[in-house]
Amino acid sequence: MVIKVFLASSSGSTAIKKKQQDVLGFLEALKIEYASLDIASNEENRMWMRENVPGDKKPSNGIPLPPQIFNEENYCGDYDTFFDAKEDNVVYEFLGLTPPPGFKKEVPEEEQNGDPHPEREKGAGENSREKEVMEEEAEDKQSEDETKAAFSEQEAQEGEDEDYDKEEEELQQLEEGEEGEED
Repeated sequence: MVIKVFLASSSGSTAIKKKQQDVLGFLEALKIEYASLDIASNEENRMWMRENVPGDKKPSNGIPLPPQIFNEENYCGDYDTFFDAKEDNVVYEFLGLTPPPGFKKEVPEEEQNGDPHPEREKGAGENSREKEVMEEEAEDKQSEDETKAAFSEQEAQEGEDEDYDKEEEELQQLEEGEEGEED
């Protein structure tokens, strides 16, 4: 069984590029064989991917964005479902693969303590994803704030320079005026 990861090699979106790198890097780290199929340069790959993503998994515009993950002909999911599987430590199940010998699935702390609601763990991946998105937004906001602060500081410096120039000019006029009075 070969895992197929449909990618866009020439995507202009940094978010898509990051997601693609995350999927491929994780598969490589686990030494899972995969084939990356480019939908940007190969129309057949693009059409096959679009036709084989189940209707209920397609976004509202009907066009699924990369990365999309398949196990041969079986649809596994998109980046968000991959991310959730990774967070829940169920990537092998997500991919439809048998874990390698010695693979130890982490048992959530709630289940170890006999929590009668193990389904709570499912939300952990969602919360982690939400946290990641919030952190990215915070970084963007911080960068924007830093840019604004630098711009404001530059404007203030330019204002101080103008004030200094005016003071210099007034001082020079006063000195010239005093010299004219002495003559």
